[in-house]
Amino acid sequence: MTELPKAPNLLSRLITRRTGLAALFASAVTLAALAGPQPAVAEDKVIKVGIISGEDEDVWRVVTQEADKRGLRIETVVFNDYTQPNEALERGEIDANAFQHKPYLDNQIATQSYHIVPVGYTGVWPIGLYSKKHAKVADLPDGAIVGVPNDPSNEGRALRVLENEKFIKLKEGTGILATTADIVENPKNIEIKELDAGIVGRSIDDLDAAVVNTDWALKSGLTPENRIAQEPIVDNPYRNFIAVKAGTENEPWVKTLVESYQNQTVKAEFDRVYKGTGLSAY
Repeated sequence: MTELPKAPNLLSRLITRRTGLAALFASAVTLAALAGPQPAVAEDKVIKVGIISGEDEDVWRVVTQEADKRGLRIETVVFNDYTQPNEALERGEIDANAFQHKPYLDNQIATQSYHIVPVGYTGVWPIGLYSKKHAKVADLPDGAIVGVPNDPSNEGRALRVLENEKFIKLKEGTGILATTADIVENPKNIEIKELDAGIVGRSIDDLDAAVVNTDWALKSGLTPENRIAQEPIVDNPYRNFIAVKAGTENEPWVKTLVESYQNQTVKAEFDRVYKGTGLSAY
């Protein structure tokens, strides 16, 4: 707490009138600054946030409006794949990003030595098993061709979905970064095709089924009616979050950015855009 000036003593009365007035003016300015609301960031600073193209652009338009109400100016930088937002954040080209879950970030840190930390949850999109040829899991034939995303964290996630549906069994103790090399049982002899996360949904016509991330499912024209299975919601480790460069997580604008996302106005837009395929995670 700022200590109030003490009553003037004999020495202070010797100060010239001009100096005394200047000191009083400076004190008044200081107190006014302390009393007034402080901006989250300098007025000329724009916080750049990396997001993935598609439905999230609509959500972040509302986040931008909410941030403006809180005195924070943000600009979204749109990327078309999952590798670019972390590269840009690490290089300092953007200030934050919002597109990933913890298993994905952990893998990126392990392989790329990034210095990135999560600061606030956004949503969770349960990964699902989709098919246009079969109405339910039991209809998938022996030898079915099933597509899965090939990036480390999402491939393991997809294989867990297949294990939950009794298509395969993974090696005991296999973690979240499971690969096809960890499959120890495949009783229906399904053929697993590892494809880029952005391609697997678009390849659905050439597959019996595919495990697809929700955002890519929407981009690929898949609907909840095409989803024949999905991962559990409870205790889901794949909640997405806003992330920033390590060392900036305690800056005032970070808290304001998170608050600009985690509110009922943004949640309403999130629900409108994702139509139940994604859930708010805060």
